Amino acid sequence: MVGHAALAFALGAWLAERAGIAARKALLIGVFAGAFAIVPDADMGYAFVGIATAGTTDLSVLQQTFWDAGLTVHRGMTHSLVIGFCSAVGFGLLAARGPSRLLGGGLLGSGVVATTAFVGLLEAGVMVSFVVAGAAVALIASRAGLSSRTVFGVALVGLLTHPFGDLFTGTAPTLLYPFDIRLLPSRVMLSGDPTIHLIGAFAIELATVWLAILVYSRLRGFPVGERIHPGAAAGLVYAGVVLFLPPPTLDVSYHFVYSVLAVSSVGLLTDLPRPDLRRSCSRQTVFLTGLTAATLALVSYSVSYVFVGSTVI
Repeated sequence: MVGHAALAFALGAWLAERAGIAARKALLIGVFAGAFAIVPDADMGYAFVGIATAGTTDLSVLQQTFWDAGLTVHRGMTHSLVIGFCSAVGFGLLAARGPSRLLGGGLLGSGVVATTAFVGLLEAGVMVSFVVAGAAVALIASRAGLSSRTVFGVALVGLLTHPFGDLFTGTAPTLLYPFDIRLLPSRVMLSGDPTIHLIGAFAIELATVWLAILVYSRLRGFPVGERIHPGAAAGLVYAGVVLFLPPPTLDVSYHFVYSVLAVSSVGLLTDLPRPDLRRSCSRQTVFLTGLTAATLALVSYSVSYVFVGSTVI
């Protein structure tokens, strides 16, 4: 979800700035574009049904049940460019006043009715969760001062960028649902080596976060480099992990992803900023230092795996 939101935020805020919109409002537009980018993952709500009916308290079983149930409907209709565009129209109308709001509600509601009639109750439930989540974002955006046209625009950015963020992590989305046209193979691979593929997918995720940070820093007017503590270099030590942990893949990645993210905790050690920084910069320093440490950990592990790990393990 983080990568989806970061990419949409960066794109939405950048486009707003290019359109001559003031920095503060451009940031607000980016925030709501990011919020809409999370909406398609409302279909994962069905995963909690799987947990509720698992009949066990075993954490490993519950974890597998969660993903098995979620993948039953995940990356289907809510990740369609066709449905995303139509829904963006509905969310934009919903953010308007008077008859337009009723028209938007009718358009979104008709999507739920059609899904119930032609697809099934399970998918209808997924569509309801999608519509409710998107409607909440649209109404909040309207109350925050965004026009219905702007809400339509940020909904487009969020909903239409989301599926492309899922291309490298499992089954590719059905981009033209409900039409029986597949634009992509079931899985898009970055490399024939499953570990290199995972590293590449993780790197793309981090890149979207960095892109969002660069756009944010540009609009807020602060240099990113001055907020990164030298302690971030500790991430380079992660290169040695290749000798101890089994090589990660998409199927078994928790030990890798969580340990790389754990490296980012080095940012907490920089809670007291350098003397030349105001206290208000402390949170930025903590976050950017932690992110830099995690990025260096990923890079160092990648180099270590290519030149050492693939022959040792």
